[in-house]
Formats: sequence, structure tokens, C-alpha cells
Amino acid sequence: MFHFTSKVFWLVAQPSSLFAIALLSGLLILALTRFRRLGLTLAFSGLFLMLAGGFLPIGNYLVLPLEQRFAGESLPAATEPVAGIIILGGFEDGWVSAGRNGLAINEAAERLTEGVRLARRWPRAKVVFTGGVGGLLAWGSDAAGPVSQFLQDVGIPPQRIVLESKSRNTHENATLTRELLEPNPGERWLLVTSAYHMPRSIGTFRAAGFDVTAASVDYRTRDARDLVRMFSSIPSGLERLDLGIREWIGLLGYWLTGRTDDLFPSPKT
Repeated sequence: MFHFTSKVFWLVAQPSSLFAIALLSGLLILALTRFRRLGLTLAFSGLFLMLAGGFLPIGNYLVLPLEQRFAGESLPAATEPVAGIIILGGFEDGWVSAGRNGLAINEAAERLTEGVRLARRWPRAKVVFTGGVGGLLAWGSDAAGPVSQFLQDVGIPPQRIVLESKSRNTHENATLTRELLEPNPGERWLLVTSAYHMPRSIGTFRAAGFDVTAASVDYRTRDARDLVRMFSSIPSGLERLDLGIREWIGLLGYWLTGRTDDLFPSPKT
């Protein structure tokens, strides 16, 4: 129920959708009713917010602190033992992969490429992929098979590969992966996911009783200079704004529902 509710809520509540709804609602009110002031207010508000969110670096103000939270956490030395490398899904497109006989990836592909690099650095570590069908309109296609085949094609032996293909969100990533791996106390497991998503991921794994080390990838911001850098197109700015709002709402929702113990998880001292 939580998964379905969260997906439906975000479908409407993301800023880009709200701005478009306000603009279209205002135009409809102007065209079909006599409430001219209300229509103008909604239409101009929607247009202004769309332009501001699209061009101004508002999204970067939201994403940068998320990415910086675990940016300073270092990985263990190559000589130190690592039990496994956990790669969170979200970089793959199961629907396209199923129809194209290969692995289709998106802009979060660094999760996969960094996972492979770390797998070569620790040749005895397990390589774990966790991710199922998370979207409401994903049509039941998962990419665990194509991901496994890709890992084998780049030289990862099949006996090192572990697949978890039932999870639909970060909470299920953590709980199902822990049940599958049954990690022993003192083992070192690396978690590979996008830097903006790392605080919620770490907090969720900790709450599930699985202590992991952050291996952040897929940075969307460079540094504080992005706080004054305009976006070159409205869609790119709105996409960044949606991304930041979604992750902060996700942190709040996970904390309120007990899926994380901290509102804004941080590295251990």
C-alpha cells in the first residue's frame, strides 16, 4: 500500500506537474467561466513557476546537500577484505531491455560502471544487483537477467553474481537484500547508488540491520558554483527540481514511517 500510495502521490505532487496543472487550470477557467481573476492568477502563477524552476538553479540548492552528505566517505583500501558490492537498480530499463535483447541503461548508468570497477578491485567480493519493477506503468518488466548477462560479459564469474529482482523501492531493496545475503557481523559491504539518493539508501539499510559503506556515484552537481549556474533549458531545470523535491520528500516519508531512524542520515564518526 505504501508503494502504490507514494507513486500516485508523486505523479501529481511533483513540481513540474503542479506548475502545468496550475497553468492549464487557469486557461480553462478563463475560457469556460467568468472567474477571470482566478484564471489569470493560476495561469500566470503556473507560467512563472515553470520558468523560474526551469531556468534558476533552485533544483541544485536541493540536490547539492544530498550529494555532499556522503561525498567525504572513503572506500577501504584494495588490500582490505570486502564481502560484496551492492548495486541499486534504477539505471536499467527493463521494458526496453526485454525487447532489444540487451541491457538498456539511462543517465544513472554510473551505478553499473562503478559497480563493475569495484568488482575488479575486489575480485573475491560478491556482486549484488537489487531492483525489480518500481514504476506504476512498468508493465512487469525487470532487468535482472540482462544485468546478470552484462556482468558476465565483462568478466564477472556467475558464481559471484547475486540477483534480487522483487524490490520495488529503497525499503524493499534493503530488507530483501539483507534476507537474501544474511550478512555476518563485521563484514564490509559497499553500497553503490546515486549520490543524491545515498542518504536515504544508507538510512534504510541501517534500519534494516544491514551496515553498508557508501560508494557514491552519478553526481548531478559539481560544487557550490552550481548554486549560481543557470540551466540552459526549462526541461533540464524542472527535472533537477523534481529530483531534489522527490528525494527530500522521500527522506521525510521514510522517517515518518520508520523506514529510516534518522531524517537526514550521515556518515558514522
